[in-house]
Amino acid sequence: MVGGAVRCYALPMTEKAASTRLSAKGQVVIPKVVRDARGWHPGLELLVEQTAEGVLLRPRAASREEDALALRGCTGYRGPRRTLADMEAAIVREAKDRG
Repeated sequence: MVGGAVRCYALPMTEKAASTRLSAKGQVVIPKVVRDARGWHPGLELLVEQTAEGVLLRPRAASREEDALALRGCTGYRGPRRTLADMEAAIVREAKDRG
């Protein structure tokens, strides 16, 4: 392959090699069988590394801040923001009510 190879990950033998082309815009379509095997979805950010064997693609690890932002709002609570002191007071009240 001109310019090096794309390194494959541990896939079943029938899925190790796949062919794709570089577009005029420099884009490469990763074959569906590879995306599915890796669990890669649209919008996934990939790191592109040059290696002696060619090019290595791997998902960029999310930072702790990004992980926290992704979880924001998943509780379904839509009321006003609560402080830690508010939450601790609510726990104490509930514990007293349960007695």
